[in-house]
Amino acid sequence: MSFRNRNHLETPSSAVRMTTGQSVLIDPSSRRADTCLEVLDGIARVYCPCEETEGMTLAFLQSGDQLRTDRLCSEGVCVEALTPLCFISDAEISTEAAGYDSVNEWTLQLLRIRHLGNAEQRLQALFALLVNRLGRRCGDWCKLPFRLTHERIGELIGSTRVTSTRLISRLRTADLLKAPSGDPTLSLSPEFIETAPLTS
Repeated sequence: MSFRNRNHLETPSSAVRMTTGQSVLIDPSSRRADTCLEVLDGIARVYCPCEETEGMTLAFLQSGDQLRTDRLCSEGVCVEALTPLCFISDAEISTEAAGYDSVNEWTLQLLRIRHLGNAEQRLQALFALLVNRLGRRCGDWCKLPFRLTHERIGELIGSTRVTSTRLISRLRTADLLKAPSGDPTLSLSPEFIETAPLTS
């Protein structure tokens, strides 16, 4: 993964708009410690830019979520737009969010998933977590407004891209997952989501 084409935030007080798939590096040295990143619209993936852990997912954020980035990494964090995204990188920390750390909470949930017994359980638990937090029920299906690559899914569930592809193919064959070509959304069976490990 290369950072050569990423935008660097020179004016953190302005809202940043990004199209799906774009990433930006948030440099902590240019920000005050009493501010946070706040998503105004869309869904973002926050990940680590460090060479040793490059690409490691830290959290997913949606409209209204705030994230303090000053304590995460001395090299900053990267924000990837999973849907069209608008955020402010120097928002004031709200009193409601003052005691809440979304990275800690997401890390805990992703760590719980990584400790499940097999890759099938981990994939089901991951999809259930994403749908319950970032998706919605639409008729007979649960929809995620974005897709993750098979490589990214592998990173999140502790498997290889090949294993992720094989598991997703099984879900399609069983009519538990639909990902129509050209559609940025992902549809999952409600029964598949409701029976996932760790949902209670």
